[in-house]
Amino acid sequence: MTLLRRLRHGIRPRLRLGLFSRSFLLIACLMLVSLGAWLQIVFNIEEGPRAAQLAQRIATTVSITRSALVYAPPPVRPSLLLDLATQESLRVQPRDRSDVLEPLPQTDYWNNVSGEIRNRLGSQTAIMWSVNQVPGIWISFNINDDLYWLVFDRDQLRLTTGREWLGWVGASLMLALLGAAISVRFINQPLAQLAKVAQQLARGETPTPLPEKGPVEIRDMNIAFNRMARDLRQNEADREIMLAGISHDLRTPLARIRLEIEMSHMTDEARQAIDEDLAQINHSIGQLMEYARPAGQVPEAGIDVSRVLKDLFERERSHTESLGGELSASIQPDLQARISANDLKRIVSNLIENARRYGRSAGDDRAHISLIAFQTGNQLTIEVRDQGMGIPQTDIQRLLRPFARGESARTGVSGAGLGLSIVERLLGQVGGKFTLAPNTPHGLLARIEIPKAKPQGKA
Repeated sequence: MTLLRRLRHGIRPRLRLGLFSRSFLLIACLMLVSLGAWLQIVFNIEEGPRAAQLAQRIATTVSITRSALVYAPPPVRPSLLLDLATQESLRVQPRDRSDVLEPLPQTDYWNNVSGEIRNRLGSQTAIMWSVNQVPGIWISFNINDDLYWLVFDRDQLRLTTGREWLGWVGASLMLALLGAAISVRFINQPLAQLAKVAQQLARGETPTPLPEKGPVEIRDMNIAFNRMARDLRQNEADREIMLAGISHDLRTPLARIRLEIEMSHMTDEARQAIDEDLAQINHSIGQLMEYARPAGQVPEAGIDVSRVLKDLFERERSHTESLGGELSASIQPDLQARISANDLKRIVSNLIENARRYGRSAGDDRAHISLIAFQTGNQLTIEVRDQGMGIPQTDIQRLLRPFARGESARTGVSGAGLGLSIVERLLGQVGGKFTLAPNTPHGLLARIEIPKAKPQGKA
């Protein structure tokens, strides 16, 4: 049904071929064309000498047989004919005008053979493919006024049959395809290694160093890639150290400022306003540190997503209630996915925090948040819904960029604008997908989709 639907809509199904397949098909086609041209040249060059050799052999045999019969005494001729038939596979039979004749195949090769035989034995010589439906090579000759046939078995002449030619062509074809596969494998192996380590680097893993040997171009490419990977790791380490230092240097004076405010003589309103500003600065620093922290390594097998989400829900529910909001959950059991448990907690925690801060409903100024997790096909879907003001559809893509914030009409507060960027970056490491959409009847729906995986310990 899918194919019919695609054809009905005018969409042609495309066969996706990798670099190895494309290179193999190209080289195999070139080698097959070359093989075909080579065979044609060999046939054309070898056809003339082979036809002349066969004609000479047949003409010599006919001449010797005729001479032997002419000069042999009549009583000896039957024994001579019997010896020719049993030892040389040559049969001499009388020729009759009523014989049913089948001429030679009309090909250039057999035309050359028959022409050479007539040049040697005379133009009146008859050459037939079969006589009276008996296969063979039939050559006519005469002794005085008597007409005879000399019959050659085709196997005796070692004529190459179509089956033999098919075997030779098949063997040549297999060798050509094997040579193409080996050549393409030799060429594509460095590219396959490069693709593998590039995927490791994209997942945030430490890539395996590429071998810095081989052809000049491949060696230079591998050296450059290894150097780039080392520089990226060094830059990542430098960034973590820098942000850790910034966090320490900023939070220490913030703590002193908070202590001095508590000990100072100022109104409760002023103290609360300054305390909220300090909390906002501390939250922005935390988001910067969270954004800079690298993703965890992807596990080899699936983890129990349901258990991780239930543990996270218990922790986040108490925190949400302490802030005057409410958090509910609907989590299907036995959900499995290949993602680090810490990364999953970071993703969902950011979404819940985003809903707590920016998803307060207009009626009671409280955050009503729902955490939903379920499976659809080969995907695990996790949704975080709020009942706030929502965001315009045109702002969704902008909010996914780092340091982008929503309008004050939705949020009422400010932040670093990194929460959604953290979610999207962590999901990219595991092949996940992140989308924002309006929540019905109002609010925002944050949905993440992760490929399903088998649980640990199962094949």
